[in-house]
Amino acid sequence: MKRIVISFAIILLALAVQDNFAQRIGELAPPKLPEAFPSNAWGMDIMIGDAGFGLGTFFRKQLDLKWTAFADISFAETKDEREFEYIDFWGNVRTIGKKNRVFQAPINFGVHYRIFENSIADNLRPYLSAGIGPTIIITTPYKEEFFNSFGKAQAKYALGGYLGLGANFGLDKSSLIGINVRYYYSKILNGGVESLEDRMKTEIQGFFITLNLGLMY
Repeated sequence: MKRIVISFAIILLALAVQDNFAQRIGELAPPKLPEAFPSNAWGMDIMIGDAGFGLGTFFRKQLDLKWTAFADISFAETKDEREFEYIDFWGNVRTIGKKNRVFQAPINFGVHYRIFENSIADNLRPYLSAGIGPTIIITTPYKEEFFNSFGKAQAKYALGGYLGLGANFGLDKSSLIGINVRYYYSKILNGGVESLEDRMKTEIQGFFITLNLGLMY
């Protein structure tokens, strides 16, 4: 996952350098004004992380060319870094010593800061992001069937946020397509959670690659 994050950052930097070089070659042409996009956006996030998949939704409000405020909420499973999965004789996936499934549902408020706006064409709009807010940590007993286990779910509360690097693609002014990588961190406020037997975790952290699909208006 970390290699994918680094590769994504290198690709964005390479595109910036390439586009800036192309502009210098044709610098006799007058500079093009930045494209104006609708200021509001709403949509869904499809998340892929070390622990599996997650889903979320977001709302964005563009403040000016560089700054965009956002609010988002998501739901995804998280795992202990020491978990070891194996497939038994009947094809079931098992985890040695696992006590609980652990899910995180963060609600974050933050900003996007657009970068390279004068160096890259408007059909690729990279940005840095930072968000902060509360997180609900939900645990369900691993020995129970997945859906039935939510009947015995327990909740704890955490405070955290994420840092990210992403980009929006295309010039369509009605739909939003983007991708970003995020590093999430949350500190549990009331004790900890046991994903593995006798291993209490008081912090939840990890990387996610997130595909953004939405509408602009």
